[in-house]
Amino acid sequence: MKSVCVYCGSSMGANPLYAQAARAFGRALVQADLALVYGGGKVGLMGVIADTVMAEGGRAIGVIPELLVNKEVGHNGLTELHVVPDMHQRKKMMAELSDAFVAMPGGAGTLEELFEIFTWAQLGYHGKGIGLLNAGRFYEPLIQLLRHTVDEGFMRETYVDMLQIDADPLALIGKLQNYQPPARDKWAMPVQSNAI
Repeated sequence: MKSVCVYCGSSMGANPLYAQAARAFGRALVQADLALVYGGGKVGLMGVIADTVMAEGGRAIGVIPELLVNKEVGHNGLTELHVVPDMHQRKKMMAELSDAFVAMPGGAGTLEELFEIFTWAQLGYHGKGIGLLNAGRFYEPLIQLLRHTVDEGFMRETYVDMLQIDADPLALIGKLQNYQPPARDKWAMPVQSNAI
């Protein structure tokens, strides 16, 4: 594993713990010699984790749509900043550049990115690990909702178990490094190794 895609908020959130978690995860990435791949912003938790990675001597690769660069939220101090036409290209490039994915606390955009890559894993488009950095138990309501979808017959427990969950950054990275995808996808087809 060489790089981790991190989905996180463009806001700081209400709890200072979220920024602390972003800094801790940034340091953990550098300690594990993993590059950060993220949405390329300089604001919110996105800016916190990127600034931390760069300050610690790591590599931060941003991917940002033209519209957001034009609104002056692009980070100019990264190892690499890729400017792409739209959100679809952004998510595709982030996925291609990454060996695993982590969702930190965030809003609708973070959840949308998480669920897209989670769905792709269920369908067998990739076999990369997906993690939730559960800082301050932020993701507990979502985990309960996913368990509810299993109870109601809309999802197999195997797919919920695909998500690696931990509040400790190094522990979460360890889980992702050791992740093995299910042998079969949602439609009982062989899982493709890393095709996205």
